[in-house]
Amino acid sequence: MLYPSIDKLLNQVGSKYLLVNVVAKRAKEMEETNHYQMKENEYKSHKPLGRALEEVSKDLIHIIAGR
Repeated sequence: MLYPSIDKLLNQVGSKYLLVNVVAKRAKEMEETNHYQMKENEYKSHKPLGRALEEVSKDLIHIIAGR
């Protein structure tokens, strides 16, 4: 089973398209700045995309509608 669950993420974000855009932007930001919102050993994933999904699932990324 994949972590985090797509169902849980869609409940938080509301749209697959918005989720893809937010996670892609955050993953790129992680690669460029090397800034993480959790300690590196707290992530289950080793890749920036998975780590961005984990941050969304833990409510560390807040999405403001209309931006």
